[in-house]
Amino acid sequence: MSDDLNNRSGQDRLRINVNEEHEVRYWTQALGVSREQLEEAVKSAGVMAADVRRHLGK
Repeated sequence: MSDDLNNRSGQDRLRINVNEEHEVRYWTQALGVSREQLEEAVKSAGVMAADVRRHLGK
């Protein structure tokens, strides 16, 4: 997701940045996980959304 908060398109849905609050909100809702689960998945699987999804079994 881009850092332009006015642009809410899927510009960068390939990566997950847990340091950006708006991205954490998006990804926790999209994946149906808590912030802690998302952070752990990113720590384990890396920042690529596909890898995080695989790690979470989504």
